Amino acid sequence: MSILVIAEHDNAALKAATLNTVTAAAQLGGEVHLLVAGSGCAAAAQAAAQLAGVARVKCAEAPHYADHGAENLAALIVALVANEAQDYTHLLAPATTFGKNLLPRVAALLDVAQISEICGIESPDTFVRPIYAGNALATVRSSDVVKVITVRPTAFDACGQGANGDGAAVEAIGAGPDLGLTQLVGRELTQSARPELGAAKVIVSGGRGLASGENYHKLLEPLADKLGAALGASRAAVDAGYVPNDYQVGQTGKVVAPQLYIAIGISGAIQHLAGMKDSKVIVAINKDADAPIFSVADYGLVADLFQAVPELTAAL
Repeated sequence: MSILVIAEHDNAALKAATLNTVTAAAQLGGEVHLLVAGSGCAAAAQAAAQLAGVARVKCAEAPHYADHGAENLAALIVALVANEAQDYTHLLAPATTFGKNLLPRVAALLDVAQISEICGIESPDTFVRPIYAGNALATVRSSDVVKVITVRPTAFDACGQGANGDGAAVEAIGAGPDLGLTQLVGRELTQSARPELGAAKVIVSGGRGLASGENYHKLLEPLADKLGAALGASRAAVDAGYVPNDYQVGQTGKVVAPQLYIAIGISGAIQHLAGMKDSKVIVAINKDADAPIFSVADYGLVADLFQAVPELTAAL
């Protein structure tokens, strides 16, 4: 039994979610291979070869993989599965925007059901995944010959470096065709000196209770600076235009599990809780004592955030 993990990377380095996905793959009990497809991605492939639990790295380089488009990558992956020299029983990718874009296409081309966002592995064919915005867990068993799976990164620890100094073998494989179905016009990237939201150890999030974007930045940025934290927000704050949508935490935003999550002026809608309730320590500040956020908070303060947040920032 062999498992193929599709690495998420930027052609220079692996994304953190790939390390969590490798940990999940190792729990399946087979030989773990890692696919690094890109353009000028030799450094990412070498980094992949040093990961604990990875037996082999397959590197496919071509200009049409530079932007990691789902159409071209899916064709490459399906060709790998169809190769008689391989016996891939599981295909895994992180349940990030990258994985959610890619693997449904792979599953459709293979004519199998995708198993989405698993948070536990009971056996090679039985998995646990959240349903109803994380309020229930479903145990699902697949009889498909190839299991196509996305992995919730926050549910698995990141894998470490392998003990073997030489690392796994890196094998160059032939690129698939350029299907020419899509073209990347451009990317608008938010540049920030703060930690990336999905990988931050401390997150300060604000909600509709802040009343405006000006209040969001005036109250939360000094607190985040003191804590070295990333900034997040509820969907209500994003929809109201306080901050861009890449700040959003929740079912339709980013799923995070930092060491410390501070929720300020967030009522705690079920969709928001689905994205942050696995945080190690949750602190909530809200003037409504009946707010649902207090049901998951380790520490709760019923207070006016416009008074409490400046006092907290000053105390730090």
